[in-house]
Amino acid sequence: MKAMRFSGVGQPLRLETVPDPEPGPGWAVVDIEAAGLCHSDLHILAGMELGDLTVSTPLTLGHEGAGVISALGPDVEDFTVGDRVGVALMVHPVGAMDFAPGVGCDGAFAEKQLVRASALVPIPDGVSFAQAAVATDSVVTAYHAVRTAAAVRPGQSVAVIGLGGLGLNAVHVAVHLGARVYGVDPNPDARAAAQQAGAAVCWPDACALSAHPPDVVLDFVGTQETAHHALNAVREGGRVVLVGLSEAVLPLPLASLVTRNIHLTGSLGASKDELREVYDLIARGALTPSVSEVPFTELPSALRRLARGDVQGRLYTRPRARKPHAMAV
Repeated sequence: MKAMRFSGVGQPLRLETVPDPEPGPGWAVVDIEAAGLCHSDLHILAGMELGDLTVSTPLTLGHEGAGVISALGPDVEDFTVGDRVGVALMVHPVGAMDFAPGVGCDGAFAEKQLVRASALVPIPDGVSFAQAAVATDSVVTAYHAVRTAAAVRPGQSVAVIGLGGLGLNAVHVAVHLGARVYGVDPNPDARAAAQQAGAAVCWPDACALSAHPPDVVLDFVGTQETAHHALNAVREGGRVVLVGLSEAVLPLPLASLVTRNIHLTGSLGASKDELREVYDLIARGALTPSVSEVPFTELPSALRRLARGDVQGRLYTRPRARKPHAMAV
């Protein structure tokens, strides 16, 4: 089968032929129909540390996968060949992530993916493979950050800093929960997309938030500048949720954090139950992820677009819908 392989920092991502996977006890093989592209893929390519997760190479990247089960190992009882499934990351409850596709084991940038059956979630009718794939991280990570980590309630004001793939989904979720949403992003197209998603007002600079202190600020960028803007803008007793990972270490204004009673929370991923909830919301039309397809052979150049910030919504690719063509980034 064909797979996009990563052999180490500084090495090009290459389209290679690798053996088809064989499922052992408790595992399944999924024919990948859609795989989402994520900034975490860029972090891996650049060699950025991802907390306690260890990147093993050579590796097939891609941690947002959805497709059809084509083979089952022994002891798998809840699924059958032919089922439509998404691959959950299962970050919550904390400590539940016992493997990380596209990080610690081969991921979804391939025609087939070997997956633990415990990570599979059925895709409901009315949810496309593309929607199901990006929902496994881009949508459900935003959903967990807004609903669980920030505990957003109807009538609250919520600022979202960074209106890329995750941030735009956070706007959708916060609006769905009945919040008044402010958006911040220097890209005018991203601001326009956020307002179409229901944001009340959007600004190019987070300094504008000081005139409208929100109850909650979600930072999907994760730089020293954006984190400081978030902490300075949020109302006294408010909550700041950090999701973005643009910088590994951030100095924080401790005196302001303490004296203003700010709740500071980190948020990573989501639970399998939350992915089921997101799939249900998409099936009912309550959430509609913004997705754009890129050919599988053009995946490396699409990642470069993502690195430049030249993407609105979420990119995905279909590994099984292309002609073999060697390419490197």
